[in-house]
This record gives sequence, C-alpha cells and structure tokens, in this order.
Amino acid sequence: MTTVITTAREFRAAIRQAVSDTAEQSPLVSLVPTMGALHSGHGALLEAARTSGDILAASVFVNPLQFNDPKDYRHYPRQLEADLEILAQHGVDLVFSPPLEQMYPDYPEGPLVRVTTGELGRRWEGRSRPGHFDGVATVVTKLFTIIAPPAPARFEAWFGAKDAEQVAVIRRMVADLHLPVGIRTVPTVRDGNGLALSSRNQRLNAADYDAALHLSRVLFTLAARTEKREPLDVPGLRDELHRAEGLELDYLVVVDPLSLQELVPVEGALGADEVLGTSSSAASSHKSHGMMAAVRGDAPAALALIAAQVGPVRLIDNMELRPPA
Repeated sequence: MTTVITTAREFRAAIRQAVSDTAEQSPLVSLVPTMGALHSGHGALLEAARTSGDILAASVFVNPLQFNDPKDYRHYPRQLEADLEILAQHGVDLVFSPPLEQMYPDYPEGPLVRVTTGELGRRWEGRSRPGHFDGVATVVTKLFTIIAPPAPARFEAWFGAKDAEQVAVIRRMVADLHLPVGIRTVPTVRDGNGLALSSRNQRLNAADYDAALHLSRVLFTLAARTEKREPLDVPGLRDELHRAEGLELDYLVVVDPLSLQELVPVEGALGADEVLGTSSSAASSHKSHGMMAAVRGDAPAALALIAAQVGPVRLIDNMELRPPA
C-alpha cells in the first residue's frame, strides 16, 4: 500500500518505521525524485529502483527554484492524482508530496541558504537558464536530507540519463558534500520515433512533435558516426538544425561527461579517436582532485548534448558516444 506524506517530520518518521519493520539487517532505501507528470520514463526508473531496493520512496514536487522562466513554472503539468496511481502501480511504499510552503516556508523571498554549483552549473543548460542547477542542487539536497534513512539502512537515488547534465551536477555535489547516497541512472526512454520522453512533450502539437524529432535524429547520427569512427562534423549538424523549421537550436555540443567541458579537436572535424583522447585528458584533471571514483560511475567516453526551443517548450536530449573497442 502506498502512503502519501506531505511534511518532512512525518516522512522522517515513516522512513524510520519502514526501516524498523523490514527483516533486512541493512535495508536499501531507493528514492525516485520527480516533478510529477509521470510517463514511461519515470516508470523505467521506478521499476529499476523497486528491483534494487528493499523500500521504494518517490517524491512529487514541482521545484520553482529551477525555473528561470516563471511562465514555464506556471504551465508545468501538474496531475497529482494520476501520478499517485502510477506510483502505486509500481509498488512505491512512501510518497513525499509536500506543498510549496513545506519545502520553502518563506518563498519567494527564500530560501536564504542555497546550494551553489559553481562553474559546472553554469555550462550549457546552466548558461541558458541561469540559476537552474543551483535550484536543482538545493532541492535535491533538501530531499536527500529529509528522505535519508537512519543507519544501518543504505540509501540510493535514481535519475534518468536524459538529464545527463543534471546527473553530472548531482554526482559532483554528492562527492563534494560527502552525502551518504548512491546515484543510479537508467537509460533514456524514447518513443517509437526516437523522441526522448518528457513531461513537457504533452504541450507539443503535431507540427511541434515533427520538429522535435530533429533532436534525436542528430544524436543518432553522431552515435553512428562514432561507431564507424567517422568525423562527427558537429558544425555541419548545427547548420542543418538552424535551417530546420519549427525549432530554435540553443546548443549541440560534444562534451566530457564529468566536467561538461566541450571536446574540440585542434584541427579538422571531431572524430571518435579525438573524442576518446580529449575525454581521457579531461578526466585526468578530476583524478588530481581526488573525485574520480566518486563521480565517474559508468560515464561514457563522450556525451553529445542538445537543447532547442520547440513550439511552447524547451527540450533537451543527449546520447553517449562510445567508439567500438
């Protein structure tokens, strides 16, 4: 039976009780943080987390701090009753669904104390949406603090690989702040035409949807060129997207998956060998800071990132680039 809780105090008590009730000596609590408007991508996260953990928790909270556009925040889909049905279907034990005043009692003046993500949080999506990743890091830290179970229970949180930049920021935040939580991911879930599933897709009309397919097609092209060790020709693909109708490209880049720094060859088009070489060099800088083991996980050699405005919504997507062994 799924229990829905709206306050931090009650949720901490419920987690303590759930840990006490389990027969496991060191039970694993799996958390799936969400902003609601759940779809099949969330379903994949919930299934993986249910299989992995002994106690499955989920949160549903539309976080205003990560919206730099107030209209985007107002129009973000909210369908709590439908979300709760989906969470129950996936066997979620505890749902944390707090009202805004519970998470940020003095909003919009506060919160006064926030988590900042530095240079990492100002790249790409963070550059186009100032403060976005600070808002993400702040709310995720609050959720981890509220939901973290007492010892000897263990704790992990699950995120979708579609939000690769967010995952990179959260992994680094967890490492830097020594938070006792494992970060797990599941691959991006796509529809039959390759479009990455997103809660924002609900706002696309038929023409917008057709335009949105350009994003995933470009990413699949980059993956295929990497597999064949062909030049990636990212500038040429950018030009194609700029000419495409129905979308306004923000960025298409190939980056190191840890630092999110762009991988650019000294000369010529960026190909698979250059991706591997540049990424290895960038990764070595993380080793010098003693963070490699904490943040690398199963990171690919390189990551293609894309973002564009399509109709009324901003869409993001990404794809791992792994040359053949």
